[in-house]
Amino acid sequence: MAAKHILVVDQGTTSTRSIVFDGHAHRVAMAQTEFAQHYPRPGWVEHDPEDIWRDTLATAREALAKSGVAARDIAAIGITNQRETAVVWDRATGDPIHRAIVWQDRRGAGRCAELRSDGAEELVRARTGLLLDPYFSATKIAWILDEVAGARARAERGELAFGTIDSFLLWRLTGGAVHATDVTNASRTLLYDIHRQCWDAELCRLLRVPMAMLPQVHDNAHVYGTTLPDLLGAAIPVAGIAGDQQAALFGQACFAAGSAKSTYGTGCFLLLNTGETPIASANRLLTTPAYRQDGRMTYALEGSIFIAGAAVKWLRDGIGVITHASQTDDLATRVPDNHGVYMVPAFVGLGAPHWDAEARGAIYGLTLGAGAAHLARAALEAVAFQTMDLADAMAADGGGRPATLRVDGGMAANDWLCGFLADMVDTPVERPAELETTARGAAFHAGLATGVWPSLDHLAGLWSRERCFEPTMPGDDRARLAEGWHDAVRRTLSSPGGG
Repeated sequence: MAAKHILVVDQGTTSTRSIVFDGHAHRVAMAQTEFAQHYPRPGWVEHDPEDIWRDTLATAREALAKSGVAARDIAAIGITNQRETAVVWDRATGDPIHRAIVWQDRRGAGRCAELRSDGAEELVRARTGLLLDPYFSATKIAWILDEVAGARARAERGELAFGTIDSFLLWRLTGGAVHATDVTNASRTLLYDIHRQCWDAELCRLLRVPMAMLPQVHDNAHVYGTTLPDLLGAAIPVAGIAGDQQAALFGQACFAAGSAKSTYGTGCFLLLNTGETPIASANRLLTTPAYRQDGRMTYALEGSIFIAGAAVKWLRDGIGVITHASQTDDLATRVPDNHGVYMVPAFVGLGAPHWDAEARGAIYGLTLGAGAAHLARAALEAVAFQTMDLADAMAADGGGRPATLRVDGGMAANDWLCGFLADMVDTPVERPAELETTARGAAFHAGLATGVWPSLDHLAGLWSRERCFEPTMPGDDRARLAEGWHDAVRRTLSSPGGG
């Protein structure tokens, strides 16, 4: 009988997990472990790639053991990953030459400001669909090449390789035989022309990244290579790769133009499928590949919020307001309203639609009547307010409003948040039966490439809804809350115009 199970590595910002899915895309087993975050300076965030590699192997082996499925019975491996995080390694040894610089890292802000002042942003936006921001990979790569002794010359000679996390893991899994990535990860570097679908030599010169470092780019559903047999017990095809947010869109079966999903993890990311037409945003959203199948690209509009679940983590670990993230649901319902308290979670700057790298987090409206419940509620409300801003910007860009918003990620388990989100976006919010939609999307890609599933229509039939949250808030109340939020954001921006 043909193998029908898929093993997915879901490599995130704070943890690595591996999940085994069966032929119905149901979870069979999962293993997860958190890893260390490194903050060498304010605004700098780094990961040790060796930690990530160690945890990838450990969780994959554990998930296989828990599932009872032998490695030889795994049809394929899918990889989904934190995007934009940059790794540079030695091609001869496979050893990283520096810690990975994480997507949240802001050290490239100065270089991005220089390029903007030189008038380069229009060129970058036209070709990549992105803004000039340190969020993306290119300035991280250039920083490593400039700061590690001899690295730039070695990169020019072709001795060093760059990759986002997926590419690094693929290299390690295949024993250095494959240096490749997919269109979604490539598109987040500032170096990839999303229209011609190739690395752009002019952008590489502008951002000072040697093209010799860059991986090959393939469709999401593609047999990239096979694992070394001794790593997991058999040689398994690596057949699906997608950046985490595009993987979640795919895992939510948002295959039709106009469908949308919003993922709530460390950050929040709203993606709206725009079909085969890339929409250039007038509201500082991103135009990005959603997926490429059989050489045909499907595009999306994306709004990126840097801090969502991380604000709840700060309440827990930073100031001790809560002891567990799940308490926010209970606390939010203990108070009748927000008491005028607004949190703007700009801990590492503000993302779309403001793109203000210098903004920092703030809480407004504190009085002696405010307490822990109001802070918890403010953190949750900020997630919904930011999503509202993104949905409004997408509609203004001509992307339209989705009939429903499909949500996933850890915070989507919070009933109060989902209800408030439906109220502020004024759209029904659908929560799927399977919240691990990011990993599921990678599984879908890997299964398509290896014949486990035959088509997108078949995959759409595997999606099911657990609950729908309908908007119930009166329009006047929604407008009042939105006005308070927008006033708080204006106070937080680092300059009157933001950005």
